[in-house]
Amino acid sequence: MPNNILLPKITEIGAGAIERVADVLAGLGVSRPLIVTDPMMRQLGYVERLGQRLRYGGISYGVFGETVPEPTEASIKAGVAALQAGAEDGQAYDSLIALGGGSPIDSAKAIGVLGHFGGEIRDYKFPNQAGEVGLPVIAIPTTAGTGSEATRFTIITDDTADEKMLCVGIGFMPTAAILDYELTLSVPARVTADTGIDALTHAMEAYVSRKANAYSDQQALAAMRLIGPNLRRVYHEPSDRAAREAMMLGAYLAGIAFSSASVALVHGMSRPIGAAFHVPHGMSNAMLLPAVTDYSVDAAPGRYAECARAIGIANPANTELAACNLLKEELRALNAELGVPSPGDFGIDREAWQQHLATMAEQALASGSPGNNPRVPDAETIVALYERCWAQA
Repeated sequence: MPNNILLPKITEIGAGAIERVADVLAGLGVSRPLIVTDPMMRQLGYVERLGQRLRYGGISYGVFGETVPEPTEASIKAGVAALQAGAEDGQAYDSLIALGGGSPIDSAKAIGVLGHFGGEIRDYKFPNQAGEVGLPVIAIPTTAGTGSEATRFTIITDDTADEKMLCVGIGFMPTAAILDYELTLSVPARVTADTGIDALTHAMEAYVSRKANAYSDQQALAAMRLIGPNLRRVYHEPSDRAAREAMMLGAYLAGIAFSSASVALVHGMSRPIGAAFHVPHGMSNAMLLPAVTDYSVDAAPGRYAECARAIGIANPANTELAACNLLKEELRALNAELGVPSPGDFGIDREAWQQHLATMAEQALASGSPGNNPRVPDAETIVALYERCWAQA
């Protein structure tokens, strides 16, 4: 069957790539961007550095710097208002530059679609699609993890229902990506770990997904070969430039892979945890990955064995069973070494966790992601996996 492959029109990769931002805008035929970012990017001086490059290129711009760690309908509406304010001042913005981690990039995607077409973000909740491109988005990630700079997805929380909405479509694919690994050198160890495991999960889920294809397979395998040997290195040695560069490219390729093949059960179960208990997305993925892999591996042992080999913990001489067992051991060991907390250690109340299980299972299934898993669960099984995640940790 045919597969629909989407990529950014322009991608700049390497140390100092952010210096090319004015050229990227010129190549897209736009000249009045709104920078979408968060307060930390201002504090680190990244917004000023980006603004300086734009001013040198003769480009005027605006800044919306109030994105939140887990974007909500309210935060997106504030961004759309900032976008519209430019037009009211007679200087309409013709593009968006997303600077930061996955949250500013996801926010810019939603702002670009809603600012151009109008409506509410829930209008694009899966299975609905954003089938047309809104304002061009130039994504500049400062973490190596979400892959949002290369995907047709955005995740926005419904304020009224505590639900993370998966929004899908061509309209959410960035028009350009600038991958400057030097921007990740200041990322703290906790964020490095969470975003790194997020990228690993993207690659693994794309490879075992029921929607996997020849194209996504190659991107997923390449991503795992980069992430596997380097995730621990960047956690323990944050200034390791070679490891940071490998992780940035690995996260990008993992994003391409899952944009083509979709994610699966880990992500389906992860989003409701984030919505209900405000656990960072990568961390909730990490909490779930060992238990979900244990549950899923027998349905696709050949695929999971190849994941183990790509990550570098198994070799061609290992049997499928041995490679899968090594993978399960590695995922538990990785969580332990990178300090991934259990739901309880994160501070979630046990009773509150149990009270949310049925709703979280319902939301997980509604996202569609569990249907891509090698072994497809029902709601009762998902509840049991949530409980296993608590007990296993």
